[in-house]
Amino acid sequence: MDDVVRKAPLFTALDDEAAQAVGETMSEVRLAKGDVLFHEGDGGDSLYVIAEGKIKLGTKAPDGRENLLSLLGPGEMFGELSLFDPGPRTSTATALTDVHLLALSHNHLEHWLTGRPEVAKHLLRALAQRLRRTNEVVGDLVFSDVPGRVAKALGDLAKRFGTSSSDGIYVAHDLTQEELAQLVGASRETVNKALADFASRGWLRLEARAVVILDEERLAKRAR
Repeated sequence: MDDVVRKAPLFTALDDEAAQAVGETMSEVRLAKGDVLFHEGDGGDSLYVIAEGKIKLGTKAPDGRENLLSLLGPGEMFGELSLFDPGPRTSTATALTDVHLLALSHNHLEHWLTGRPEVAKHLLRALAQRLRRTNEVVGDLVFSDVPGRVAKALGDLAKRFGTSSSDGIYVAHDLTQEELAQLVGASRETVNKALADFASRGWLRLEARAVVILDEERLAKRAR
């Protein structure tokens, strides 16, 4: 099994033999950039592990405004909520890049949850961590200004998708300016102003759907 997939909460509780057995019950799903895996409100009974590429999870308000809930990459998991609380999907999952997914249905997962309580423990921990992050986002929206939220989002993206380059940390987030604004809950104009300010201070360099973080320490301080 791919080392990236092996890091998903679903597999970390299992030994190699058991993880391989779970992997054999999963089906492969491949999406092209821009494809929608499922829409908010759709029924669903599968969780997904990302083997390659990036997925964005978002919601849409009745007036058409969009909110980007999260950006997920290799080794991360989503859709597990429907396994514990069957009901309509709470977000829309869209491929930001070409994506390779592994899907596990509720019926197959039930077998592993019954025979391997440690799997349930790790999945519940993953859900708790997601709830904790949601609470942090709500707190940031209330108590942090837009530049602070932008700095924090870039720091998080750097930890998950950043690679060291000759002059800093290259972060290929694959988000448009509008999507980055949706991620921090602000207008594109306000987010662009914050990014331009960070660039003028020498903290980062803007590139197409990417940034190069030049001064990680100062950016982290602005995020507090």
